[in-house]
Amino acid sequence: MKKLAIFAVCALAIASCTDGVKQANLAAEAQRDSLNSIIAQKESEITDMMTTLSDIEEGFREITEAQSRVTLAKQGEGTNSAQRIRENMQFIQQAMKQNKELINKLKQQVREGSIKNDQLKKIIDNLTEQMEEKDRQLQSLREELDKKDIHIAELDERVADLNTNVENLTEETNQKTQTISQQDKELHTAWFVFGTKKELKEQNILADGEVLRSNFNKEYFTKIDIRIDKEIKLYSKSAKMLTSHPSSSYTLQRDANKQYVLRITDPQLFWSTSKYLVILVK
Repeated sequence: MKKLAIFAVCALAIASCTDGVKQANLAAEAQRDSLNSIIAQKESEITDMMTTLSDIEEGFREITEAQSRVTLAKQGEGTNSAQRIRENMQFIQQAMKQNKELINKLKQQVREGSIKNDQLKKIIDNLTEQMEEKDRQLQSLREELDKKDIHIAELDERVADLNTNVENLTEETNQKTQTISQQDKELHTAWFVFGTKKELKEQNILADGEVLRSNFNKEYFTKIDIRIDKEIKLYSKSAKMLTSHPSSSYTLQRDANKQYVLRITDPQLFWSTSKYLVILVK
């Protein structure tokens, strides 16, 4: 009888140890999953930041090249030089605006992300200083062009017989520039919306199981510039893409709060199938 009791106690002890090992293994597995999730999130954040940083550096390169073209055009004479200057100045102003937006986006990525690093702050401070220096250079360039414009005006007076043609050419060029600018803006414009099934149905975005088939409410969508807006926070722990976009052009991952974030890694490919994006959330 004593032997049986001892055997029972040993069996219980072994079972208890086994359960303890299983629980320890489960806890370790949960920790590994949590750690892998954190690592994946940080890798995604770093990739997004590097993409934004690359876009900013490319913007600075294009601005510098346009400044060089203006400098060369200043050395010329006549309406052609003046027109080249105006076109490049418009390009510089647009590129400056886009770069400022990208720098603000990078600041937001660092502010809202989980990566806190003094080196990142130094990089952003350096980019901000570069932007301020470009602003000063642009202001100096404008002052020089004011003088150049006076010179062009005097030249136009000496060739008064060409004034009409020059005015017509300038107006035509300005119209073409505006048209090209508008077309460029439309080319890089897209719209997105995320909402619950009820919300999407109320706006006719989702009807009878189909998306964007009926007279849906376009005003309900948010307009974005696909060159700049490559990350969309969905503020939900459940997300499903309802419109079709190449799977290789985006990632849909959870952030530190377990809420989904859509990151568009290849904007041209992502928006090639549709300029409208619809995501179902709960």
